[in-house]
Amino acid sequence: MKLPVLNRALTLEAPVAIPDGSGGTVTDWAARGLLWADIKAGSGAVRFQGEARLSRVPLTITVRAAAVGDDARPVAGQRFREGARIFAILAVTERDGAGRYLTCRAQEEVAA
Repeated sequence: MKLPVLNRALTLEAPVAIPDGSGGTVTDWAARGLLWADIKAGSGAVRFQGEARLSRVPLTITVRAAAVGDDARPVAGQRFREGARIFAILAVTERDGAGRYLTCRAQEEVAA
């Protein structure tokens, strides 16, 4: 197995419910830490949402593993941020039998 090249600094963010002042909540994002990652892009696609065109790219993001329950371990529903770019995490699995790395299936969606 070829080792990943962890050369991209990504901020791991988790959703947080914030009271909206009207009895409900809105979702905000809280940073959980900085992780070094290897990002590989898949084949993208364009879809239409109303009159807007959205470009969606599936990604495979590899990071160092962290113990289950650790704040530094990504889980589905969280996201990675790199500057203004956002990568929604869809699934997470161990990459190797020794549990040294995690593979995160993610996607980036931007206006096309």
